[in-house]
Amino acid sequence: MTTETYVIILMLGFFVLSMVLRPVVANYLKFRGKRVIICPETRAPAGVEVDAEHAAVTSATTMAELRLKSCSRWPEREDCGQECLLQVALAPQDCLLRNILVKWYADKKCAACGKEFGEIHLLDHKPAFHSPEGRPVSWDELKAEDVPKALETSLPICWDCYILEAFCRKHPDLLVDRSRISPAVPREMA
Repeated sequence: MTTETYVIILMLGFFVLSMVLRPVVANYLKFRGKRVIICPETRAPAGVEVDAEHAAVTSATTMAELRLKSCSRWPEREDCGQECLLQVALAPQDCLLRNILVKWYADKKCAACGKEFGEIHLLDHKPAFHSPEGRPVSWDELKAEDVPKALETSLPICWDCYILEAFCRKHPDLLVDRSRISPAVPREMA
């Protein structure tokens, strides 16, 4: 065989590979992550995670086959019919936990300092909540199924205020109230 034949075979191979990999990668990215759905059985929020790897692999030959990887109602109800997957199939981005949180923070200001949130960074400096008890709560501390209730009852706080309040609660012995030392600092700001 000539070099041109090898090049043509190689190009055809890359074309076929890209046609197979495109839906696999797209479906993996589409179905990964924690989600909040309404359980058809209890009509209450539940935290689920779709088996994104399985959805991606099955999409190479047919439509993506969805199944749950985890659910907040398991192991008690692990044998359920997984009817909640219809919610994921119809609106995969709307039930994605990170999208729910980012949408909630849109057009809000920090309850502590008043700073607008702007673009939310999902990898670092994530904003947090101020619980009804007055405690700062990070996203990681909440279970997915508890997020809808937290969004109803909590106030948004920025990352800076979360870190400051969490530090003050954890290490009150390391705080210095300078308003008593310097009359230039008003008590309201301290």
